[in-house]
Amino acid sequence: MSDAASAKAKAQQGTPVNVDGLYEKHKTVYARSVSGLFNNWRWAMVFLTQALFYGLCWFEWNGRQAVLFHILERKFYIFGLVFWPQDVIYLAILLVVSAYGLFLVTAIGGRLFCGYACPQTVYTEILMWIERKIEGERPARMKLDAQAMNPRKFRLKVTKHVLWLLVALWTGVTFVGYFTPIKELLASLISFDLGPWETFWVLFYASFLYMMAGFMREQVCKYMCPYARFQGVMFDPDTLIISYDPERGEPRGARKKGGMVKAQPLGDCVDCSICVQVCPTGIDIRNGLQLECIACAACIDACDQVMDKVGSPRGLIRYSTENALARHYTMREIVAHLLRPRTILYTSILMAIIVAAAWSLAHRVPLKVDVLRDRSTLSREADDGRIENVFNLHLSNTDEAAHRYLISVSGMNGIEIVGERDVYIPAASSKTVLLAARVEPEAGKKGSNPIFFDVKAENFEDIAVHEKATFFLP
Repeated sequence: MSDAASAKAKAQQGTPVNVDGLYEKHKTVYARSVSGLFNNWRWAMVFLTQALFYGLCWFEWNGRQAVLFHILERKFYIFGLVFWPQDVIYLAILLVVSAYGLFLVTAIGGRLFCGYACPQTVYTEILMWIERKIEGERPARMKLDAQAMNPRKFRLKVTKHVLWLLVALWTGVTFVGYFTPIKELLASLISFDLGPWETFWVLFYASFLYMMAGFMREQVCKYMCPYARFQGVMFDPDTLIISYDPERGEPRGARKKGGMVKAQPLGDCVDCSICVQVCPTGIDIRNGLQLECIACAACIDACDQVMDKVGSPRGLIRYSTENALARHYTMREIVAHLLRPRTILYTSILMAIIVAAAWSLAHRVPLKVDVLRDRSTLSREADDGRIENVFNLHLSNTDEAAHRYLISVSGMNGIEIVGERDVYIPAASSKTVLLAARVEPEAGKKGSNPIFFDVKAENFEDIAVHEKATFFLP
C-alpha cells in the first residue's frame, strides 16, 4: 500500500497520522553561477526581452504612444494599426499563433521558452544577479543564511530587498504604462495623483514579481506552472532535450592526479555534482528527463568546463534526443529527424494562420460602420407624404489620418437620405450620425425591405463599406 493510501486508512480509523512523510520538505536552492555559451544566450534573451518591455512603451508614433492598449478609450494602438473591440478576432488569432508557436518550439527543442524567454526565468535571473552582487557566490550565500542575524547580515539583506523592490515597482509601472499612457502615468505618480486602478495594478504586478522571482523561484516551475505537466504530450523520442549520456558517464567516480582511483575503468562523469549546483530548480539531470527541468542548459555549460579540466571531450551533458542517445545518431542525423510529421503539421498550420492573418490585416478597411434603427418608432409619415425611417450610423475611423466620409443609401426605388450626408472624423476616432431615409409608400412591399448604406472616404476609393439594413413600410 502506498504512503498516501496508508495515511488515508489510518485517518479513517482515527489513528494519528504523521503528515511530514507525505510531502517533500522544501530546501532552498542556492544556484551556483556559471559561464558559457548557453549562459550567454540566456542573458542575451534577458537583455532583448527587457529592452523591448521597458523601452517599447516610450516610443511614439504619430504623436502618441506606439504600443498602447488603452482600456478607457477601448482602443489598441500598435504602431500604425488601431484595433477596436470589433477586432477581437485578431486577438483570437494572436492567441492561436502563440499556442501553435509554442507547440512547434516544444516539439523541436523541448522547453526552450521556459529556459530563455519565460518571464519567471527572466526575472529570476535578474533578481539572482542582484543577490550574487550583494551577498556573494553560492558558498557565501549559504554561510550568510546559516548565520544568526547581525549588523552585516541585516545590511546585506535590506540592500538586496530594497533593490528587488525597486526593480519590481519599476516593472509594475512599466506594465501599467501599456494600458495607461506611460507619460500620464508617471506624471500622476510624481504628483501622488495615481488612480485607484492604476495603483492596484502597479502594486499587484510588483508584488507578484517580488514574490515569484525573489522567493518562490523554482517552486513556480515545479508546482505552479501547468506547462511542465502537459509538456510530455508534445514531446516525442526525437525532441531535443537536455540529456546526460549514461553510456559515456557511468560508472561515476572521482579522479586522482596522475591516474584512476580504482582498477575498474570509470566513466567520464567525475561525480562533482556541479551540474546539480548550477541548476535553478535543484534537480540532478543525471537522473534523466524530469518535469522540473526548464531546459536552461546551465548544466551543459558547467559540465563542459569540468570536462575541459579533466581532459575529456565535451558533451557528457548536451542537447540531444532519446533516439539519438539510444541509436548513437550523429548531429546531422539529429537535425534530419527534427523534420517529421508532427513538426511539419505544426509548421504548416502556423504558417497558414500567419499568412491568412497578414492578408486580412493588409486588406483591412480602416472604417467600421454599425447601423442601428431608431427604437422610438419603426416608421412615420413625413410632411411630403413619404415614409421615413430613422437610423443611427456609428462610424469608426480606424485609420491614422482624418477622413471625410460620404453617406448614401440604395436598395429601394427613389430612396434618399434626408439630412447630413457627409461627416468628418479625426484619426482613430468615432462618431454617431443620426439620419433619416425616405421613400414613396409604394416603393416596396409592406413590412421589412432590405436597403444598403454606402459609406466612402472622400478621395480614397478603397476605404468604403457596404452595410445592410432594413426599411420598414407600414
